[in-house]
Amino acid sequence: MADVVLKQVRKRFGPIETIHGVDLNIRDGEFCVFVGPSGCGKSTLLRLIAGLEDISDGELRIDGDIVNDTVPKDRGVAMVFQSYALYPHMSVFENMAFGLDLAKHSKDEQNARVMAAAKTLQLEELLDRKPKELSGGQRQRVAIGRAIVRKPRVFLFDEPLSNLDAALRVQMRIELAKLHEKLNTTMIYVTHDQVEAMTMADKIVVLRAGTVEQVGTPLELYHYPANMFVAGFIGSPKMNFIPAKITQVSQQSVTVQLESRKEVSLPVDGSGLATADRVTVGIRPEHCSIADQDTALFTGTVEVVEHLGEAGLVYIRTGSDELFVARVAGDTAIKTGETVGIQAAEQDCYVFDTADKTKRRLAVDNAPLKAQMALN
Repeated sequence: MADVVLKQVRKRFGPIETIHGVDLNIRDGEFCVFVGPSGCGKSTLLRLIAGLEDISDGELRIDGDIVNDTVPKDRGVAMVFQSYALYPHMSVFENMAFGLDLAKHSKDEQNARVMAAAKTLQLEELLDRKPKELSGGQRQRVAIGRAIVRKPRVFLFDEPLSNLDAALRVQMRIELAKLHEKLNTTMIYVTHDQVEAMTMADKIVVLRAGTVEQVGTPLELYHYPANMFVAGFIGSPKMNFIPAKITQVSQQSVTVQLESRKEVSLPVDGSGLATADRVTVGIRPEHCSIADQDTALFTGTVEVVEHLGEAGLVYIRTGSDELFVARVAGDTAIKTGETVGIQAAEQDCYVFDTADKTKRRLAVDNAPLKAQMALN
């Protein structure tokens, strides 16, 4: 087990810098997930920790030791790749023991470690099979078992579930969470799937274009996104964004005029803003409700209704031609082509400073919610 600390870590491929001065502290035993869109640098950052890529600048410490120039096999890390990378001519036992054999461990030690890992991953009945005789989920467990037998200080996972079908992904998420609880080892996991990040992580690192946008627990990122990018990335379906104009500001609230000409006062700190400034209001689909058109924040025409059983997703074309998504109860009677009103509680609305380069979220004092999160 080990802390992983990055200080101003940069990576350049020739003149092109892809990782831009990342500072990060992953505590011993944490399950940390790197998440972000394709090309954001999450896999590159993982490979820098593994030693598969050289660090151009900065410092990487594992368990207090600087490992910038340490070869991968001596860093005390084990990596599970997107592809299972199993040897097809070897049995499950031989695949799991292969690294131990290269490291000159005794046969008794190899057998003990493989059997212990197989028991943890429920692979005991499969040890004599070849990879072609296994399902995708079983192959992934073998790849994880091959990492476990090395007893690393840090586990690294590079999108390990992306080749599995939806049902297996859910099953493997549960198994990985249970494995982390049992081993209590530092795990760093890369995915583009924010649902995986939210359900598995102790800590999430949101990346964009080689820069860390925000670090926090799943609930912190959901309730307190630092900016529009994080707000739009965390949550499924993603947050709705509505352009608005400020009509009144104070330290306690900002009054904005929406595209519907409706004015609403939102409990955020408007310091530094002025009337006529443009902002963006964010509302999550699950915080919306269908309301009477006369009292709603705005109205629109229903284009699509997706019935999910316990809930429904209603896609509504608004006056600015934006497609707005509302999550409603599954038995809500709404038809395509119908004109509906959309309502949301003021405390569930976010305000983002459109003029700011990062499109930061304006602060809000939500002491009851923070107290509840602290208890959890």
